[in-house]
Amino acid sequence: MSTQREFSATASDLGAMAVAGVGPGQAPESVIHLEKIWKIYQTGDVTLAALRSVSLDIRSGEFVAIMGASGSGKSTLLNILGCLDRPTKGLYTLAGIDVSTYSAAERADVRNQQIGFIFQNFNLLPRTSVWENVEAPMLYAGIRKAERSKRIEDALKTVGIFEKVASLPNQLSGGQQQRVAIARALVNRPSIILADEPTGNLDSHTSEEILAFLQELNQSQGITLVMVTHAIEAAEYASRRIVMKDGEIESDE
Repeated sequence: MSTQREFSATASDLGAMAVAGVGPGQAPESVIHLEKIWKIYQTGDVTLAALRSVSLDIRSGEFVAIMGASGSGKSTLLNILGCLDRPTKGLYTLAGIDVSTYSAAERADVRNQQIGFIFQNFNLLPRTSVWENVEAPMLYAGIRKAERSKRIEDALKTVGIFEKVASLPNQLSGGQQQRVAIARALVNRPSIILADEPTGNLDSHTSEEILAFLQELNQSQGITLVMVTHAIEAAEYASRRIVMKDGEIESDE
């Protein structure tokens, strides 16, 4: 198994290619590769297979929506993709690195370096400014101050909220808070951004605005996006839609 240092050195280059939407001198490659992934939970004598031999490839630059009813396995799949959990068995490679058997500490390192998260509840630090919220993941990554400042400014200008840089989260609308969360997801230049019901707490007009913005990020910058949603209207913004049922992929189009 690769060490954390090996992952960092190798995946930083692969991550840059993934964000750019191209492979090294060739067509876009798979950022995510799942091969016969199982997730099995054991409670006493009861065994539950939340994922059943799921195989999936997501290429650099894709915008993928994962849908399904409650209990379909979509949230479990997102947890695996985000290195929040690991599969019971099967192969998962992220940016060319096998992370299937990584420890909790190693997965935390991967999350910080390679994955950007956008949550339904925004998950902003309530007593810190927009600037400090966006800066937080870079502090954990050990990025130098001058580079942090440049990335924060670039990200906030990208999401169109730089004028709110000194504001606290409770001084922002729901849509503005989600734009801050998107900026935070971008600053470490991850291989992939995972969005968990990103418009679940927004009204319909703001939801359309945020989804259109994510679509624009994907199309203009080649950022790889995977979004879990229960809303058909939200999934229509993606270029590829995967439907989960009973822990398996029912359709992929």
